[in-house]
Amino acid sequence: MKSPPKGRPTYCVIDLAALRWNFEQVKKRVGPGVKILSVVKANAYGHGVREVAKTLSRAGSDGFGVATVEEGIELRESGIRAPILVLTAIYAEQLGQLLQHKLTPAISDLDTLRGLERLLRKRSRSLQFHLKIDTGMGRLGLLHSEIESWLPELSKLKALKLEGLFSQLSHAEDEKAGYTRTQIEAFRRVLERLQKAGFNPPSIHLANSAALIAEGSSHFTMVRPGLMLYGLYPALEMARQVELKPVLSWKTRVMQVKRLPAGSSIGYGRTFVTQRDSSIATLPAGYADGYHRLLSNRGAALVRGKRAPIVGRISMDLTMVDVTDIAGVSQGDEVILLGRQGDAAISADELAGWAETISYEIVTSISARVPRIQKN
Repeated sequence: MKSPPKGRPTYCVIDLAALRWNFEQVKKRVGPGVKILSVVKANAYGHGVREVAKTLSRAGSDGFGVATVEEGIELRESGIRAPILVLTAIYAEQLGQLLQHKLTPAISDLDTLRGLERLLRKRSRSLQFHLKIDTGMGRLGLLHSEIESWLPELSKLKALKLEGLFSQLSHAEDEKAGYTRTQIEAFRRVLERLQKAGFNPPSIHLANSAALIAEGSSHFTMVRPGLMLYGLYPALEMARQVELKPVLSWKTRVMQVKRLPAGSSIGYGRTFVTQRDSSIATLPAGYADGYHRLLSNRGAALVRGKRAPIVGRISMDLTMVDVTDIAGVSQGDEVILLGRQGDAAISADELAGWAETISYEIVTSISARVPRIQKN
């Protein structure tokens, strides 16, 4: 492992061995005939995209999914040569960047489709693309129910080449709900209609992490794992179906310990007042690091293998924890904000519960000022 940063001791450890393990679980689940498009958008879900993508590339990822052209360019500049699909934000004026960096756009509407086709013809160039279908997410994509109105537009294309077809499942983590199967059937109908019209895109993908785990009929020719690559479950009950290992842990150290008498207020707004003589440790981490303010007076950190409750409001750069019941805490002691210490652990899901959000937001919110240190 690279050495922790000198000075401010707040950083994340990225366990690349755990990342490789999770990728192997994906491979085992889908089998050799299904390709894997690893989703590394949002800085690889906050884990550090450059090292994550390199590790997944060496492990055999067939391609990568990003949200923006800029994210795709960053991957290319870090040495990634595998196909890169820009899943979300595509604009016709970015055509030059798409061509220069060999990025594949996902196209969701007819205006963008026509605009890119027109510009490509002017340049006498061609470009592969994936077409996004809205099967019930209500977000981006051509409506599956209106295929007869938009299918003729595909037949007019000369410069754009249909390389992939995909959609987004909205509720795949709920294994008992029938909505996912309804979306799968709608997607199949679109695929069959396209094939009858003479289109045979090789990349057919629908399964996100939840569907990859729970719904084998959604795998088609490619899957798009995201959250599960990082050792996080789309739903906690899915832990029974596949063993994943958390990739990210978040650490800091005690900055100061002070003894305060009963009746002392802690932090801005005096939201916590000690009810007894208390030992309060201050940590060099706050909401500017992505440690959510909603954790104030409800979260906990691990100190010496025990839980120390957060007291007072989390501020921009500092957080206070009550270590009265933990013997011997002193300046410099390691503190775990997310991860394991001895037999105790705090998961991203637990943090998310305290902060009234989801694990996705916990890890993607860790700010750029928190260094990511890779462990092989």
